[in-house]
Amino acid sequence: MKTVSIDRSRPLREEPKTGHNRWHPDIPPIVEVDEGEEVTLETRDAADGHLNPKSTEADFAALPVGAIHPLTGPVLVKGARPGDLLEVEFVDIVPQRWAFTAILPGLGFLRDVMTTPYLVHWDIADGWARSRQLPRVRIPGAPFMGVSGVAPSRAQLEAWTRREAELLARGGVVFPPDAGGAVPTAGPAATHGLRTLPPRENGGNFDVKQLSKGARLLLPVAVEGALFSTGDGHFAQGDGEVCVTAVEMGATCVVRFRLHRGEAERRQIRWPRFERSDYFIDPRWAAPQRFVATMGMPVDDKGVNQGENLNTACRSAVLNMMSLLQDRGYTREQAYVICSVAVDLRISNVVDVPNYVVSALLPEDIFVN
Repeated sequence: MKTVSIDRSRPLREEPKTGHNRWHPDIPPIVEVDEGEEVTLETRDAADGHLNPKSTEADFAALPVGAIHPLTGPVLVKGARPGDLLEVEFVDIVPQRWAFTAILPGLGFLRDVMTTPYLVHWDIADGWARSRQLPRVRIPGAPFMGVSGVAPSRAQLEAWTRREAELLARGGVVFPPDAGGAVPTAGPAATHGLRTLPPRENGGNFDVKQLSKGARLLLPVAVEGALFSTGDGHFAQGDGEVCVTAVEMGATCVVRFRLHRGEAERRQIRWPRFERSDYFIDPRWAAPQRFVATMGMPVDDKGVNQGENLNTACRSAVLNMMSLLQDRGYTREQAYVICSVAVDLRISNVVDVPNYVVSALLPEDIFVN
């Protein structure tokens, strides 16, 4: 087994030969593996170590936004060719002992109303995360990697840069290419590399919590060797990650690769897929969960019916869950964090026009006396 070791006390820019934080086909591999070979990748947390157990909300101002998502890689998979489908099996994901969750003003699903910075420190032990900032709460672990992807081709890089620039021109929220905080620090990858915040066809930051140990991720290969990278470990997360952070941790990830030669091209597979050997049962719980849920429908805060708008329904479900948690004695910020790390959003129906339903499910067993 090959291993990529890092020094988590140093940011990625001080160990640039261990990874990158932009997507670009020119970034060279740091290790090569054969199909079927396991490789161990040590990873930094999403904030690149700029937060630590002594940090406070005052430290947010110095966060280098351009340096988020330090990824370990790329890994060159020998024999991978454009048009192949790369199968990535997550053999193991081992958490570090400290993690954080943060409300960062300007980011998150409710960024227009949740504008107060807030930081939660987690202690991870015996499969649970606990925090003094969230009394009576313990979050069971189901570690997964928030970011996993392969390098884009040059044609993809140009097309995706163009479509995101068009979205920005239409008033959308986009993080365009920017060399500030980039690793590599110079060259085309710094100036033209794609930021890692949004997921794309090559994978990336999809934050799918079902990609825990035993899951298999399928990615269309666009360049020779695939050039796989991963990072942004999460100890636990609710489906939705609504405050923009989960239980964020450094992790050690063990992966194994298999090639499905020509499958992406032959079957016209453009987007990532993932699978498990059984229907996903959240490994955080050994028994069926007790839960309470709120619903949301596409009626906005002013009472206007935004028919068939799942975004409005989702927003309503989250706000209603926050109200439920506030009724139980938590502050608004605490409630938002709990929603991000433990509440699962579910699309309950998309047929009962005009009011589609999104439900927010809160597992009751996270609460202890």
